[in-house]
Amino acid sequence: MRLLQNGHLLVLSLGGLLLVGCIYLTFTFSCNSVDLQLEDLQWYLRMTKRKELYKFRDLTSVHGFLYKQPSLLNGRTDVVTVTPWLAPVVWEDTFDTTLIDAIYKTQNITIATTVFALGKYVRFLKDFLESAEKHYMQGYRVHYYIFTDQPEAVPMVTLGANRSLTTLKIPSSNRWQDISLGRMEKLEKLIENQLVNEVDYIFSLDVDSKFYGHWGAETLGDIVAVIHPGYYSTTRDEFPYERRPESQAYIPQGIGDYYYGGAVIGGLVKEVHKLVKTCRIQLDVDKANSIEAAWQEESHLNKYFLYNKPTKVLSAEYLWQDFNSKTDDIKIIRFSQVIKNYDEVRPNP
Repeated sequence: MRLLQNGHLLVLSLGGLLLVGCIYLTFTFSCNSVDLQLEDLQWYLRMTKRKELYKFRDLTSVHGFLYKQPSLLNGRTDVVTVTPWLAPVVWEDTFDTTLIDAIYKTQNITIATTVFALGKYVRFLKDFLESAEKHYMQGYRVHYYIFTDQPEAVPMVTLGANRSLTTLKIPSSNRWQDISLGRMEKLEKLIENQLVNEVDYIFSLDVDSKFYGHWGAETLGDIVAVIHPGYYSTTRDEFPYERRPESQAYIPQGIGDYYYGGAVIGGLVKEVHKLVKTCRIQLDVDKANSIEAAWQEESHLNKYFLYNKPTKVLSAEYLWQDFNSKTDDIKIIRFSQVIKNYDEVRPNP
């Protein structure tokens, strides 16, 4: 077995079988990321069985398709639409839905969408699913995976064509923090055991939220983050990063790009797997050292994105809060966290 890590070519010889050239794999990890192990090689070998996965990087448009000419001179000037590392920031009036659908609907993709509905949070599932069936990834094949401790409470919601739902039972918890802390591990195992050969993209979304507007293929990317609505206009020193050096999620003052919300994680299956596995390992280290990051998995998510930049950033349109008034720069609210009494729905303070 031979591995060229400094290039982008992976060459494996297993039992006389030579795989050359066609596999484009980039193992670029930060100092906080996981070293390449045999299990990672086995994982990526499994991923290569889905050869069609790699064609999604080609944004091929339909021949003869007509659409409005894009401008290089006119556009949104009230907000930033590209990050310093040249990742697009998705806002209303920065994309053409018709053009994007013409590109992505030819690719026959499947999008896994995971939701955690435990304890009293199961009450939010009906609105989440019904609103998703109106606004979320319409015209695409979507498979919902519902993690819950109450499978019998999952509502019967009429799903559209090419939409399906699987209920996955998991244990309940007496601490909402434990539910949050365990999400990365649950996603890691789901991807490894099932999704690797079934879907192309994955989004993990918070159940106590509702769709109010279009959420489509403009959100697809290698690894996708969303701007937290409470901090998109504040300075980095006001971000609620984990500030204790003892934690694996530690980010010192004076460092940071944006504050990302943990309510939305998305991207290609292999990239999201890399993210959740890295965060899970760092969560395990913190647990062994008897430390819990300020905002559980969200703190570790922000640490990951600091050193592994997202390739697409969703604006606060894709994660708003119902108790906040819509600002001038937010032209449409697409996905928003609903108003609730945390003391009543959470199992502990």
